[in-house]
Amino acid sequence: MNIKADKTLDCLGFFCPEPVFKTRMQLDEMEIGETLEITADDPAAKSDIENLAKNLGQEVLESIQEGDVIRIILKKVK
Repeated sequence: MNIKADKTLDCLGFFCPEPVFKTRMQLDEMEIGETLEITADDPAAKSDIENLAKNLGQEVLESIQEGDVIRIILKKVK
């Protein structure tokens, strides 16, 4: 899939808990229905951000690991 996100969040070079914290702050500012693309290189970011989305009731549209870079697209559903 090649989804074009409404907003992007660059978390490259940040390590836990920064990617999760920044993702949460960005989601709080978004409208329902908007999408957010997060890029990170922290090995824990993929599971941490997916768990954050699940706990907040948001939807993970895409989650791809390309080398050391993780690309996750979330949709704010509530």
